[in-house]
Amino acid sequence: TPYFFTTRGGSHIEGFSPELALVTHGGGKELEEPLVVRPTSETIVNHMFSQWIQSYRDLPLLVNQWANVHRWEMRTRPFVRTLEFLWQEGHTAHATKEEAQEEAMKMIGVYAEFAENVAGMPVVVGRKSRVERFAGADDTYTIEAMMGDGRALQAGTSHDLGQNFARAFDTTFLAASGESAHVWQTSWGVSTRMVGGIIMTHGDDKGLRLPPRMAPIQVVVVPIYKGDDEREAVEAYARDITDRLKGAGSIFHDAPLRVELDDREALRPGFKFNHWELRGVPIRIEVGPKDLEKGACVVARRDQGKEGKQFGVMVDDSLPGIVAERLQEVQDSLLAAAREFRDGNIVDVSTYDELKEVVEAGKWARGPWAGSDEEEKQIKDETGATLRCFPFDADNSSAKSCFYSGRDDAEIAIF
Repeated sequence: TPYFFTTRGGSHIEGFSPELALVTHGGGKELEEPLVVRPTSETIVNHMFSQWIQSYRDLPLLVNQWANVHRWEMRTRPFVRTLEFLWQEGHTAHATKEEAQEEAMKMIGVYAEFAENVAGMPVVVGRKSRVERFAGADDTYTIEAMMGDGRALQAGTSHDLGQNFARAFDTTFLAASGESAHVWQTSWGVSTRMVGGIIMTHGDDKGLRLPPRMAPIQVVVVPIYKGDDEREAVEAYARDITDRLKGAGSIFHDAPLRVELDDREALRPGFKFNHWELRGVPIRIEVGPKDLEKGACVVARRDQGKEGKQFGVMVDDSLPGIVAERLQEVQDSLLAAAREFRDGNIVDVSTYDELKEVVEAGKWARGPWAGSDEEEKQIKDETGATLRCFPFDADNSSAKSCFYSGRDDAEIAIF
């Protein structure tokens, strides 16, 4: 984006300035004006909104895009923190403050629903502090997830931008009353960080464990035989099971089952088992000569290891329904296990010493907070803990005085 856009972004650009990458030369020549490799799209989107929006009839304006952005990160981590990442980025403009606030809250709800019910990743939904909110926003809403190592991941955000960018870019509209007014705006997004979150929430020592609702392959069928004399019949049986499952219709969350037949030659069953476990396929169906004789199969759940095997499952019209039930059990089990782990690692605190002990133990601290921005920064400097959010579902009536400042106007926060 043109560098002069950054002079119009106010606190937004101040917040992003350490992460900006500038292009000063192109085609062997110095550019008349540097370009900024886009860190986010608020400035360029608002440049266009100011041209597209003329009247209240143009509102609300809702724009969604998939885009790569670039931030000059000094310490990178795969998926979670990278120099360049792909994300889904929404921008909206509204006639009233209330409409914009409703949109921002709606989208954080969409992200929370996806995280929990599709990705199987329990999240704390809440409001960011002034220190941690998006640069240029009036309020930032977030979904915070706990990874398998106890670390927090900001998995998605939605921002109530107020009229900050509208005033900077003079994005106005003619209201029904005939008066000119600035629009009210939101922006929101999730990125490939969500992929890292899913891996770190559900993965184990064998590899991925993918929630069935988002697994590219939900079921893999593995034929087992000892020689060529058994191979043809067993593989035909395995193909019949595969076709039966694929042809069962939309039986799992209104979609057909995604099934793969692993009939690769010269590979032992153990190798195939490991191959698919590593990739997180939720259900494995094993069939051998004895299963063929009985008209049955073995159904194994990825999330339970050896204990997750069900022997003697009949291969008839009931099989697709049984597989769909097992998939839902895996989906529910992964979410429940992640939620139990998270809840077991959030500790209520009432003093700063307690917070330091909890953070030192690698857990989250939850307690009453009414500190200033500088006091919040001081806690981060001293302990490394950041204020993740003020949870929406917290019982603030139970909040007494702030554990750090002693002020009475406290609300529950998570560090």
